[in-house]
Amino acid sequence: MIVYEATKDEFLGDVFNDDLVPNIINNYSKKVGKINEAEVRSWDNSMQYMYRVLTDPTIPENAGVAIEFKIPYTSKRVDFLITGKKEDEDSVVIVELKQWDQVEKVEGKEAIVKTFFRHGLRETTHPSYQAWSYASLIKDYNENVQEDSIEMYPCAYLHNYLKHDDDPLTDSYYSFYIDQAPVFVKGEAAKLRDFIKRHVQYGDDKENIYKIESGKIRPSKSLQDSLNSMLQGNEEFTMIDEQKVVYETALELANKASRTNSKQVLVVEGGPGTGKSVLAINLLVELTKRNMVSQYVTKNATPRHVYSTKLKKDFRKTHIDNLFKGSGSYVDTPKDEFDVLVVDEAHRLNEKSGLFQNLGENQMKEIIQSSKLSIFFIDEHQRVTLKDIGGTEQIKRFARGLDGEVHTTQLQSQFRCNGSDGYLAWLDDVLQIRETANSDSIGRDYDFRIYRDPNDMRQEVERLNNINNKSRMLAGYCWEWEKDKRDDTNHFDIQIPEYNFNISWNLGNTQTWAIDDTSVNEAGCIHTCQGLEFDYVGVIIGEDLVFRDGEVQTDYTKRAKTDQSLRGIKKRMKENPEDAHKIADDIIRNTYRTLMTRGQKGCFVYCVDEELAEYLSQRLNSTYQLSDESLLAAEEQRGY
Repeated sequence: MIVYEATKDEFLGDVFNDDLVPNIINNYSKKVGKINEAEVRSWDNSMQYMYRVLTDPTIPENAGVAIEFKIPYTSKRVDFLITGKKEDEDSVVIVELKQWDQVEKVEGKEAIVKTFFRHGLRETTHPSYQAWSYASLIKDYNENVQEDSIEMYPCAYLHNYLKHDDDPLTDSYYSFYIDQAPVFVKGEAAKLRDFIKRHVQYGDDKENIYKIESGKIRPSKSLQDSLNSMLQGNEEFTMIDEQKVVYETALELANKASRTNSKQVLVVEGGPGTGKSVLAINLLVELTKRNMVSQYVTKNATPRHVYSTKLKKDFRKTHIDNLFKGSGSYVDTPKDEFDVLVVDEAHRLNEKSGLFQNLGENQMKEIIQSSKLSIFFIDEHQRVTLKDIGGTEQIKRFARGLDGEVHTTQLQSQFRCNGSDGYLAWLDDVLQIRETANSDSIGRDYDFRIYRDPNDMRQEVERLNNINNKSRMLAGYCWEWEKDKRDDTNHFDIQIPEYNFNISWNLGNTQTWAIDDTSVNEAGCIHTCQGLEFDYVGVIIGEDLVFRDGEVQTDYTKRAKTDQSLRGIKKRMKENPEDAHKIADDIIRNTYRTLMTRGQKGCFVYCVDEELAEYLSQRLNSTYQLSDESLLAAEEQRGY
């Protein structure tokens, strides 16, 4: 998706006539949604500089210009593209624009700098790394770029930054990425112009913009498909922005723990789809390559089994099992036995371990005690059982008790839900988990639908699954999982009689349901899909989530008896009913939030409760209505 496109000549005319920013606002409102005033000021400022750079008759008038190109599967957008031809090849110059006027070097972290943002000084990726990583992602995901061999030439332009002696921005420490993507600063407009002229020698009448815009997105190299080659040392995922910051921070802490014999703890907070699992596996790979004894840890067995199943064709079983461990594996482990333990889905950690939950003291404490560096990836809004107790404050408390240094950071960029940050905020607001500023926009790129007939939803999921076996049916745990009837082909766990709809919980291997060929014929639950991702999901919302008296309400009594998520809730209700109701309410809402964020491209929903379906439909319709109103307002502003 591109917010603005034109030829160079048209771009210069729009800037000169003060039409560019209204054009961008109009297109942004139509294609993306709400617009930030700071972004408008940024566009207005930066485009004046790009106007001066491109005002050169030797840059072809019919070269293409594009602004704000959204990178597939992320919430990131490339600031500025110039397209054309270089000799016999198609070429695209990527310009990452920065308003920065100050930079500090960060020692010990590859491609990381410090600069001032609205809330103060913080770490971020070097502009050259950022431009280079964006170019790499476009190559990885755009089929036209790959098949037509379109060459990408990234660079960065910090038009407010004045270079000085011993400049940290161009320090030799960053030379590798500066070589990949040159950085230009205040007073170097002529150098940037020469860079563009070198790679865009002939115009293309926006042809390459069209190719990038219309290029089919290759199937995502999802974590479970790519782990095999990653463990052989091939980096399958290019990390961008704060992902890279967290990655380098973790590696720095691993070295510090080893070098100084000090205990280090890193807590990484991030919502669904922010790349926690991608980072966890990348770290496991890199740390293992560095001869550090490391393990990937999860409470939920399903992701571990999916990853190990993919790997066992090339690695011995013992090797794989030693890389992937359950969170209860460290009850009797000696102190600092491991260099690094990388804990994914840390919010799922329990207090006790063992089959009867009677071993050990606390899984968080045991993991910290067992490793020189423990890395916890956590999203407290994904706690989905009474036993889930993993939390940032508890981790900090145990770390300090074991003389550990605690570090916290966050992941925010969105890699699921088609990079739509808006959908996630909208969903939290709709499920009344928390009020968000984005209560009326899900963005134009995410496919969210409400079905009134579950058969229609299943038919669409099955159709999409035929493409690449990456679409699944999911359901809230409101139907019994009757294992004694597994062999009865006429038995269906989930039945909705008024629509003659029948489907069973997964009959085969629960541990590999996410990748088995016939799994689309079965429904998965929270325990078989948490921590994994698909292209599309169809979610059946049971009677435990309803809409009454103008509110989304939960009813824990509608959960199936075979569901262990709320085991012990009746006892808590007697002891402290107010607190127990709050816990049960959070678990049910978090469960559906998790189910409804498993799809990279889309989420379809069927509600057993008709009032909830009507509420969701109204909320969804209001997003489209408000988007259309924003577009009309922008058009009226321009006099249409």
